[in-house]
Amino acid sequence: MPEPIDWLADGTPYSPRFGDRYHSENGGLDQARRVFLHGCGLPQAWAGQPRWRILETGFGLGLNFLVTWAAWRSDPERPALLHFASCEAHPVAAADLLRAGLAHPDLVPLSMQLHDQFWGLLPGVHRLSFEQGRVLLTLYVGDAQAMLRQQMPTADSVYLDGFSPQRNPDLWNEHTLKAVARCCRRGTRLATWTIARAVRDTLAQCGFTVAKVPGVPPKRDNLQATFDPAWEPRAARNAPPPLEVAAASECLVIGAGLAGASVAASLARRGWKVQVLDRADAPARGASGLPAGLFAPHVSPDDSVLSRLSRSGVRVTLQALSSLPVGEAWSPCGVLEHRVDGSPGVPPTWAGGSGSDWSRPADAQRLHQAGLPAQAVACWHAQAGWVRPARLVQALLDHPAIAWHGGANVAQLRPLPAKEDGAAEAAATRWQAIDPKGNVLAEAPCVFVAAGPGSMPLLDHRWVLQPLRGQVSWAEEGHGAQDWPPFPVNGNGSLVPHIPGPHGANGARRWYAGSTFERDATQLPLSAKEEAAAHAANWDKLRTLLPAVAEELAPAFGQGTETSAALTAQSADPFDPNGSAAGNAPPAVHAWAGVRCAAPDRLPIAGPVDPHALPGLWVCTAMGARGITLAPLCGELVAARLHGEPLPLDARLARALGTERLVTPA
Repeated sequence: MPEPIDWLADGTPYSPRFGDRYHSENGGLDQARRVFLHGCGLPQAWAGQPRWRILETGFGLGLNFLVTWAAWRSDPERPALLHFASCEAHPVAAADLLRAGLAHPDLVPLSMQLHDQFWGLLPGVHRLSFEQGRVLLTLYVGDAQAMLRQQMPTADSVYLDGFSPQRNPDLWNEHTLKAVARCCRRGTRLATWTIARAVRDTLAQCGFTVAKVPGVPPKRDNLQATFDPAWEPRAARNAPPPLEVAAASECLVIGAGLAGASVAASLARRGWKVQVLDRADAPARGASGLPAGLFAPHVSPDDSVLSRLSRSGVRVTLQALSSLPVGEAWSPCGVLEHRVDGSPGVPPTWAGGSGSDWSRPADAQRLHQAGLPAQAVACWHAQAGWVRPARLVQALLDHPAIAWHGGANVAQLRPLPAKEDGAAEAAATRWQAIDPKGNVLAEAPCVFVAAGPGSMPLLDHRWVLQPLRGQVSWAEEGHGAQDWPPFPVNGNGSLVPHIPGPHGANGARRWYAGSTFERDATQLPLSAKEEAAAHAANWDKLRTLLPAVAEELAPAFGQGTETSAALTAQSADPFDPNGSAAGNAPPAVHAWAGVRCAAPDRLPIAGPVDPHALPGLWVCTAMGARGITLAPLCGELVAARLHGEPLPLDARLARALGTERLVTPA
């Protein structure tokens, strides 16, 4: 449940839990600006920097973040990327957050944007994105000491904030301040409003030089400190494998599907000049060319790795989709999951809390809309919907720093040995993309392999990636479709109804059902026999998922009236706008097929291939059937690791996606 707040007569927010005000009596704006922002030497300290990383120990009502964001917006010398990571054990309700922000007219537009993303804050890590991804807020929901030890973000500035040491001693104790110190680089500046002797002494013991400075009323003094220990700090035991933080330059991305486009977009926002190479004549011609697909969180009673990973992915995907036209390229309409095995799915502890912002048991109305009986077990995913993946790929690649090169068949990646002439640029390893005839297509210091099943030969089959061929069945909607569910339904297969036809079609809406999972199958196009078998498999899934819809579509699938093979033989071109069955029969069912790939543990692979033996070679692949949900997140994860930024998800989940998990012990 969101943290309750009492609002005092003067409009000051008050915490019943800690018996303390959320900010000082003067409204908190001076404190945010003078104690924290200016106390850390900002905005001057970040001038001209490619990125700046701020760590805060108590998010509260977000005032420090809003003031810092406003300062970034108004500064012509601002860094290209602003990272703000903040701990909060007890997040407030979004409505209280907005009420606090409305007290400061110049911050109202920013406060409203923060309010709109302030939902679903279950314990863990949440990445919020603003300014087209140039201002990133990472919320650590949980105990500050535990979250900092787990995440280990590197901070350029620290806002040491929270309820007073007397009211909330755990936030200021030795263990928490040691965790803060481990997140600092030499030279990191820290600011806080308290001058408590225990805090000063502990900061000094942790390697800070500490000084009292004139305070912001009602405080006479405040505290400022700089991390400059007399010893060389050691890396924490659970820190990710060390990587040399890269300065933005030129890079190659191999593959122009969702994975490649996501990596390219994340790098371009960080100042990289990106060349995207793909053998096709247009982006998203592989598995990402799916005509319409779903994004939705996975749920499990024990909130498994995939469940937590999918929520992080959905949040980043929603941010990536926000600039696209709703109803044409995508829709956040929600998705009903029919739990055909009867398992509940949603953890019981979510009822009435932040988890309900994500998923909850389906109510009687939605079951009725889906044509399911009242006793059916289903859950409603509020943060879910449908999308045309190719439109998302196009949006991700639409950046002036990204150059797309089609017809570029990369058969091999060849490292060039570092030259020994003393020049810094010459000493760096470079990579060449080679075509089947041995010609050099492009060259850069870094290469990111995101070619789906085509990644395997480029990585010398370093890992076993299983190809997964899948077919979707689709047709134009007939007269009875108005009684179908007004939202997509997934579970054992899926139905995505009421999707507008492509540009130039006859205006009829379409439905998509599927998909098949054919392991180790790569041949495209499918034979007539394979296509008919896949249609039959998709219809069989639909019978379990939505029996009434399946019965209505039985003639179109050739069930009971004609064989699927005969139906396939009479089907028109799947992209022919006039490809409908004649008369009153349901429109003919067509097929679309693509090949995906998956790792042995069915999780994506995102990280450096071998940072010591193959510096500059990275991979982002094996999205399986969840590319829409996970690819944008993996793109951000790769960029964060490359630049030493706060991770966009729980560090344990990042390790579950990392290449290091696939290394066989010697």
